[in-house]
Amino acid sequence: MRMYDIIMKKRNGGELTEEEIQFFVNGFTRGVIPDYQAAALMMAIYFEKMTGEETYLLTMAMAHSGDVLDLSGIQGVKVDKHSTGGVGDKTSLALIPMVAACGIPVAKMSGRGLGHTGGTIDKLESFSGFTTELTEEEFVRNVNRIGIAIMGQTADLAPADKKLYALRDVTATVDNLSLIASSIMSKKLAAGADAIVLDVKTGSGAFMKSKEDAFLLAREMVEIGRRAGKHTIAVISDMDQPLGYAVGNALEVREAIETLKGNGPEDFVELCLTLGSQMLIAGGRVKASSHQEAQTQARNLLLDAIDSGKALKKLAEFVDAQGGDSRAVFDTSLLPKASLIKEVKAPKSGRITHIKCDEIGMCSLILGGGRETKESAVDLSVGLVLKRKAGDEIKVGETLAVLHANDPDKAEAASSRFLKAYTIEEEWPGEKAGQIRPAAPGIIHGIL
Repeated sequence: MRMYDIIMKKRNGGELTEEEIQFFVNGFTRGVIPDYQAAALMMAIYFEKMTGEETYLLTMAMAHSGDVLDLSGIQGVKVDKHSTGGVGDKTSLALIPMVAACGIPVAKMSGRGLGHTGGTIDKLESFSGFTTELTEEEFVRNVNRIGIAIMGQTADLAPADKKLYALRDVTATVDNLSLIASSIMSKKLAAGADAIVLDVKTGSGAFMKSKEDAFLLAREMVEIGRRAGKHTIAVISDMDQPLGYAVGNALEVREAIETLKGNGPEDFVELCLTLGSQMLIAGGRVKASSHQEAQTQARNLLLDAIDSGKALKKLAEFVDAQGGDSRAVFDTSLLPKASLIKEVKAPKSGRITHIKCDEIGMCSLILGGGRETKESAVDLSVGLVLKRKAGDEIKVGETLAVLHANDPDKAEAASSRFLKAYTIEEEWPGEKAGQIRPAAPGIIHGIL
């Protein structure tokens, strides 16, 4: 078998066989197939697409290109959750303790951020001493003992995906549904969970800008998961404006803690309840005659975990188990704090009709809350807290957001960029014609 023939076959619109896909993945992972041939195949796939069968076979080949975690030592149904990412997406920080407090074990692999904000691991490191460098034995033991463990992705987990993604990133072949789906699902399948709940974001602050593309990606990933024998559910959620109000690592941790105290932003709480309900259902925590009844029961269990304080206590147990200072769960003043606070004022009165969500993320990056390259350091203390969102009225001189910074020049640059991200109009479009102003969009667009 020759790589040349595989490239030509896909370039001409042919469907690759399991043997051809295995040959490519194994050879590229071992370094036998050079980058230039792998890049040529990625470009052929980008233009000619892949069938559902090809996508599944590529996913499984990448998932088994390295270690596959054995979580059989963990009692119960292990449920994992993955988000395609967005601005202010601190969901795991609140969601996982809620779910674990309801009796569903969560064994999760997470990563660091690359872009406008940190990843889940970066955010968790806002707790002094927290580490995700666990052995597999410690990982299993923590889940059995307290119901939660999060560890960083090891170098031996889906190594083919790491190599392929790095190549796609520099050859303009990232934006392909099959390649995106196989990249995400290969890591999830290698992580060993029994059930997977996917949070697929759509909107200006998400990778998938349109709802149509988000639904297509969600369907592709759900099909892969189910074919692999995993209970897989996808929730399509809104990212046309930041999730909640806080954007930035320690600031998002504070908002997650407030949510576990019962004081969370409405959109964030709704997303946690929706995803959490699906996780409880997938984990067999609730039994009902209909899916609607099961969702209602699950939501009530999650709300009780918040109201009783069990979810907050579970977060503290989790932080403590992984070496972090759990006192910060109950006293958020112990979390990292920026030295400079700057208010961004509204330049005119009116109603906020639109927010460029991705630009809010860039403001956090300017302040130092994200990474421009893999080697960049993240400042856990910086970011911004919104005071107004789309649909809200505001008067000139009132505060739109509060920036948390450690550098005056960065604060000024982020402030200027922030103002360009907000559209404020004296009247909602259509009001002059007598049209009724539409209600703010819901956070959930669909469940598959």
